[in-house]
Amino acid sequence: MRQRDYFFDNAKFILIAFVVFGHLLKTLVNDNELIYSLYKTIYTFHMPAFILVSGFFAKGFYKKGYLATITKKLILPYIIFQVIYTVYYYYLYSESKLTVDFLDPHWSLWFLISLFCWNIMLLGFSKLKPAAGILLSLLIALLIGYVDTVSNYLSLSRTFVFFPMFLIGYHLSKDHIKHLFTFKVRSSAFVIMTVVFIGFYINPDINYKWLLGSKPYSELETTSFISMFKRLGFYGLSMIMVFSFLAFIPRGQYFFTKWGKQTLYVYLLHGFFVRFFRESEIHNYFTNPEKFVMLAGISLIITIILSSGVIASIAQPIIELKVSRTKKLAQYIRIYFKLFKKRWQKQSSTY
Repeated sequence: MRQRDYFFDNAKFILIAFVVFGHLLKTLVNDNELIYSLYKTIYTFHMPAFILVSGFFAKGFYKKGYLATITKKLILPYIIFQVIYTVYYYYLYSESKLTVDFLDPHWSLWFLISLFCWNIMLLGFSKLKPAAGILLSLLIALLIGYVDTVSNYLSLSRTFVFFPMFLIGYHLSKDHIKHLFTFKVRSSAFVIMTVVFIGFYINPDINYKWLLGSKPYSELETTSFISMFKRLGFYGLSMIMVFSFLAFIPRGQYFFTKWGKQTLYVYLLHGFFVRFFRESEIHNYFTNPEKFVMLAGISLIITIILSSGVIASIAQPIIELKVSRTKKLAQYIRIYFKLFKKRWQKQSSTY
């Protein structure tokens, strides 16, 4: 049982590293078809897998106080970071007007709004049989694309489009997941991910925005009856890629396992690095395809730093609205300075 718990921590850490890497790659997709293909391949599974894992851990939504807990965990940090990112972008872009719009989430903050809504939607969908609930959520997701007003506003489009993934995760059990760890499944998963990458490479005209779930059909192509079947096709692709990715996740405890518990910190804070990277001239250094390996290393370093206990201690008051880690860090600092002061005084008296 403990090993399976480690599995999810490992999965979350590796996924958040892919999230950071994918966001850094976005600047370079127009420079090279290889990078563009890699970018689209990552986007077939990284957020869908995160959403599926989030649904898996939403099984306690019916418990007393759960709604208050997720409100504090998701909505309050959303409000705080919506303000912080608004100010940050104001100075980064030198915009003439500073306005805060809580109904139009900045960039990656959409996930907090959608995750809150998915938990609320479980109140109704959890009462249905799994197959009926998933099919109904899928039908809504396919039809909502024809409503042009449903887009990034309040993250409505992503909320409806990705809810089937969340609901599938909710209905998954650990016994379902353990079937992924056979040699046959892992071999098939490797072939599938390779074929998908090659498919994107030889078909560069595939619009990556289908993978974002943030746009109505009218913004992706001319609205037609076929549009919903295209979205259905991308659903199938994402599901296959999500489980192919999960098949490679190790189940044991490793040096990075503990960092999987800090993914919210990475998700909320990495935007400062990514936006600066995109707006500065630094990204021009990585235009050669050979250097995207270095970019992957930088993404991993950013992920590790933002997952660290020090960052968690500093940022805890604005992310978790707690100060337990911050107090502990302050206590360690005071102890360190006392020891340093004693050593300094001892050396001074000797001289």
